[in-house]
Parts: sequence; C-alpha cells; structure tokens
Amino acid sequence: MKISYTAKNYNISEKFKEILEKKLNKLEKYFDDDVTVKVNCIEQAKQNKLELTINSKGMFFRSEVSSDNMYNNIDLALPKIEKQIVKQGSKFKTKLKKDAFLTNEFMFIDAVEEPKSTPKLVKTKKFELDPLTVEDAEAYMEALDHNFYVFLNAETGNVNIIYKRNDKNYGLIEVTY
Repeated sequence: MKISYTAKNYNISEKFKEILEKKLNKLEKYFDDDVTVKVNCIEQAKQNKLELTINSKGMFFRSEVSSDNMYNNIDLALPKIEKQIVKQGSKFKTKLKKDAFLTNEFMFIDAVEEPKSTPKLVKTKKFELDPLTVEDAEAYMEALDHNFYVFLNAETGNVNIIYKRNDKNYGLIEVTY
C-alpha cells in the first residue's frame, strides 16, 4: 500500500501516520499490492477535515469527514471506505482479492445492510445547450430549484456543470474534450 500525504494548515505527525497506516493496512484484505492511498489533512475554522482516496485497478473509494480531532476522523473515515468496498464488491469482484469476501468479518463495520432495491436508470432527458455565462447558469439553477445545471459556457465554448456544494456554495465542473 503506497500512502501519500498532503496537508493544509495542519502538521501531520509521525504518530498520526503510524496510527493511520496501521488501520489502513487492515483494508489490504480487499486489495492486491497495487493500492495507492491519498491522505489530505486540512484544518480550517477550528475543524479538522480528513480526506481519504483509495485507488486500485481503476476503482476509487473516497471518504471525507470533519471533526474537532484528526485522530477521531480516522475512525469516522475508515468505516465509510469499507462500506463502499463491500457495497461495490459485487461489481468489482475481478479487481478485488479473490478471497476478500469469503467471510463476513469486517474491519471497521459491524454488518452490511442489504439494499432494499437496486437503483436503476428510470429517466433520460435530452436538451439543447444554449450558450450562457456562469452567472446566468447559476440564476437558472436557482430558478429551477435544482442542485446542478448543465450548460454551454458562452466564454469557453465547453460544456460546464454548476452545482450546489454541501457548504452552500457553488462548484463548477468544466468539461474539456
């Protein structure tokens, strides 16, 4: 497992690395040797945010948690990651270790909740993209009371997606091809 660390306004101690790596190594039961983990530690407004991204053979598992203590974030993030691995396990069986699910013993979660139903595609929409400014797209999104809006950026000529973030601000995805 290759682990890389980045930090913003936070000093990552060797003790933190040691604890996190020990716990991350428990997830090796699911993966072969080609696993990379990106750890991002951010301190902002007296909150500590931990972002974990695990990549193995094109599979991505991500967790982002915040609390007043970065060490507590480890115990909040790893169950989220394991739930994603277990939930997606049937889709990625060929990419995970062959014996990853021989037992129902989990490292960070108690049990797996069985989904009541499998989500499926139930609607398809087609629409023409009119050139808009980012500000106009934001206004349309708000007027429609949607969480995102797809538009053709009048300034760049590329397809963009404006969306509402969890922090009540907006994000912009710029699609290039």
